[in-house]
Amino acid sequence: MDLRKQAVDLFRTGVAAAEPGPAVAAALARHSDRLEKARRVTAIAFGKAACAMTCAALPLIGGKLHKAVAVTNAENAVAIDGAAVITAGHPLPDQGSLDAGCAVESVARSVEPGDLILVLVSGGGSALLCAPSSGLSLADKITLNENLIRSGADIREINTVRQHFSRLKGGRLAQLASRADVLALIVSDVPGDDVRLVASGPTAPLYASVSHAHSVLSKYGVDLAFKQALLSPDERFSEAIFDRIENVVVGSNRISVESVTAKARQRGNHVIKAADWLSGNVRDAARTLHGIAIEHAGHAGPVAVIAGGETTVEVSGTGKGGRNQEMALRFALANEEKAIRRTWVFLSGGTDGRDGPTDAAGGIVDAGSTSRIRNFGPEPAVLLGNNDSYAALAMSGDLLMTGATGTNVADLQILLMQ
Repeated sequence: MDLRKQAVDLFRTGVAAAEPGPAVAAALARHSDRLEKARRVTAIAFGKAACAMTCAALPLIGGKLHKAVAVTNAENAVAIDGAAVITAGHPLPDQGSLDAGCAVESVARSVEPGDLILVLVSGGGSALLCAPSSGLSLADKITLNENLIRSGADIREINTVRQHFSRLKGGRLAQLASRADVLALIVSDVPGDDVRLVASGPTAPLYASVSHAHSVLSKYGVDLAFKQALLSPDERFSEAIFDRIENVVVGSNRISVESVTAKARQRGNHVIKAADWLSGNVRDAARTLHGIAIEHAGHAGPVAVIAGGETTVEVSGTGKGGRNQEMALRFALANEEKAIRRTWVFLSGGTDGRDGPTDAAGGIVDAGSTSRIRNFGPEPAVLLGNNDSYAALAMSGDLLMTGATGTNVADLQILLMQ
């Protein structure tokens, strides 16, 4: 198997390790007492893995099912017997997201003492589930999300702000459901698997204060006409409600990285784990990974450098792309400055199969990628300067196309040398 096929196979191994259906089934088997004790069970799912998680859960709930709603993006939506499936927008919320927020609020309010709410949370839920706080419109929420995504803020900072503009995020779904017990099963796409941040933490305490949210907006120069609508501290609620809530992480980027690492070792690679969570500006992250490649290029035998996480991109151009496509293109350009003196391939991909507002999961490049782009005429660095990594990688034949995967545990980076 050539290096390119090996890299794609390892990426698919990481995605498979985050497969939400088996993870949910295993978690419910461990928590079967909660299902048995409940008078009724209500299922609320949101995120890119919502349908897969719901399909796994409903057979185990059986005749106790009261209501079920699943909110996901169009690529991952499937009809589910016994559940209302709502298609919503990502990475920006849309009318479907607003409808989903109203539906989830209605279902949460319908619970009674003795009930169990099973909340199935996965990455992408922040945009897919939209319930603007008082005085805000859907257009305001779209503006908020768009400005945060383009600013270069990381996922912690973005979700810190999102929590304070919502009727559901930052533990407010838990507040609505406070008459019932809550079991939340979570597929994590955030650093450290902090449940306060996945989908902006609807079943967990607030991650940070209103003043911290203001500081994030100030740090990135995000000036919103409606920022006075940030929920104030006196609108918070008693954290005693979280005594009735259990948040359980059932899938994560860490688990996927470990799976990729194990398989790479089985194939005889000398494996270097580059980071517990690769973050920061994609420009710096690409140079860091290229530096690690240079450092270990002299090792005898095949080498694999594995990383996972989520970087940020400052968008100043008008092109099309995503952080993984930009990561791959930047890595290829870094190799022109200082070449890795052996055969190599570098893959950067989103585990959800969609990188930014494109149909590609990311990019997979080699030492010839930049030359192949120039064969079409454009200079790769010029395309990069316009944030047009999709066009660049399309020219070189280096787009990573997987289709929607039904899960989301952030990104994976795989560098192979032989």
